[in-house]
Amino acid sequence: MFSAQFTSSPRGARLARHLTALCMTDWGYPPSSDTSGVAALLVAELAANAVRHGRAPGRDFHLRIALDVRTRLIRIEVADASARQPRFGSKTVARPEDESGRGLLLVAVLAARWGTEPRTPTGKTVWAEVVADAPEAG
Repeated sequence: MFSAQFTSSPRGARLARHLTALCMTDWGYPPSSDTSGVAALLVAELAANAVRHGRAPGRDFHLRIALDVRTRLIRIEVADASARQPRFGSKTVARPEDESGRGLLLVAVLAARWGTEPRTPTGKTVWAEVVADAPEAG
């Protein structure tokens, strides 16, 4: 399991993605593998949402990644200080020229399952699960 706290900033989101790739490499999924790429993309989207929509002054966001080696299920959790729930499937649809608005669509397509849950004492956790390929021997 990997767990860390990051500043709610674009730099914090980039660092979360980078450390995810390192974690995946330690687990046998190098950056060139599909599993590592999907995990890094999911972390990038969830961390970016935490920074953009879940930011509270003086509060960081938390990342937790766990691998169940028996089932090869990777669970990614990003927790932030806002109780505001993600709005996936709302009536607002990103237009082709829009530069944002597709992050949760990517999460829904790439994850086996995803969802949210309340976080105590405040905020929420957005999670996604990925079924990993067999790790590369190394």
